Amino acid sequence: MLSSVSVIGLGKLGAPMAACFAARGFQVIAVDLDAQKVDAIGRGVPPVHEPGLAELLQECKGHLSATQDTEAAVRDSEATFIVVGTPSEPDGGFSLRYVIPTCEAIGRALRDKNSFHLVVLTSTVMPGSTGGEIKSVLERVSGKRCGEGFGLCYSPEFIALGTVIRDFYYPDFLLIGESDRRTGDILSEIYSRTCKNSPAIARMNFINAEITKLAVNTYITTKISYANMLARLCEKLPEADVSVVTNALGLDSRIGSKYLKGGVSYGGPCFPRDNRAFAALAERNGAFSDLAVATDRFNRAQIAAIADIVKNHQSGLQPIGILGLTYKPDTDVVEESFGLLLAQELASANLPVVVFDPSADLSRAFAAHKWVRIAASAEDCIAQSAPGCSRSAPARVFTPPSAWSSIAGARFRTWRVRRVSTTSASVPRLAPPSLWRPLPQRTRKPSAS
Repeated sequence: MLSSVSVIGLGKLGAPMAACFAARGFQVIAVDLDAQKVDAIGRGVPPVHEPGLAELLQECKGHLSATQDTEAAVRDSEATFIVVGTPSEPDGGFSLRYVIPTCEAIGRALRDKNSFHLVVLTSTVMPGSTGGEIKSVLERVSGKRCGEGFGLCYSPEFIALGTVIRDFYYPDFLLIGESDRRTGDILSEIYSRTCKNSPAIARMNFINAEITKLAVNTYITTKISYANMLARLCEKLPEADVSVVTNALGLDSRIGSKYLKGGVSYGGPCFPRDNRAFAALAERNGAFSDLAVATDRFNRAQIAAIADIVKNHQSGLQPIGILGLTYKPDTDVVEESFGLLLAQELASANLPVVVFDPSADLSRAFAAHKWVRIAASAEDCIAQSAPGCSRSAPARVFTPPSAWSSIAGARFRTWRVRRVSTTSASVPRLAPPSLWRPLPQRTRKPSAS
């Protein structure tokens, strides 16, 4: 029975993956070129922000080590998971510039190994990559044949930052693109010992698995955008409520309620780029991808549309306040987040903006935006701002303290925009900071990575 694995790449997925395997009894060697991340693992400190990771690292002491030496880690383990970045290219595809050097190092280690070794690519890649360049590099450098001297699988994770550990242990399903049945059996056995539920396993060839990864996220982004289209329509019609409409739609078993909530644009490190990669794949192969292209275009248009609403409620030169810049709760990632893009959109129109988020690196995010000020606290953000909005938790509009007793105009609430009246007894009032309590976090379906 396989007992040792190596995980190459200690980023926001790789570090939790390594800890999860170790906590389930595997001997794990974590690898990264960044000496600070390796040192952090050695000290039992999370190298990235992820809820629950610090506790998990304490739980798996004695089962997890870290190194900068990829070849040594491969030689001393029986299976290797590649979790390095695949940056987006200008046309929307994914670059293999980190994957290929990693595979070359793995190949060099495999050259001297007598035992069969499993290589698992977790990073998202363009269809054709695993069975093409990646397999070719491993065979060429190792001098061995895939399926004989080593096995190769493409098995991306469907996780959401902020809930990586839970999503890894309790997946909806597992996707395995395998070079051969023996290799797929080995990976299935690893997952059966790691997962705390009994997920379905979809096993197939490389290219079908690569397409499936992109297709899952593209379908979800299409569904999100459809709900947002309904939200924009309902905002234009008296007494229309997108929640009432989407709740009814979700009752139809052919549709379902997951991701069917009218709100603001989707963001983060996976949804936008996977949708564009799907469109790029179709274009490269002469296939139509009009739906994916329209979804991306509609999603981008949401920022400008909501910025216009905010502009209409901004008065004088008082800054527009935005509280919450990360793309979702429990993460420090601001990549393609609604709050970040909205702030940039407003600042590009030379409108003063004040922002605050205790989780995000705001100085880096807004280094090139002179119209954006970073508040010292949530109270400071509110005190400085005209009506604005928050994003990374259930959203709320913020008005100057003098107007807290009667909030009118546009309110960003539960991920969407709607107009409220100060005469309605049901309209919630924004309490002064002294009465604030943590906003309740809603459980949301994990997004795919």
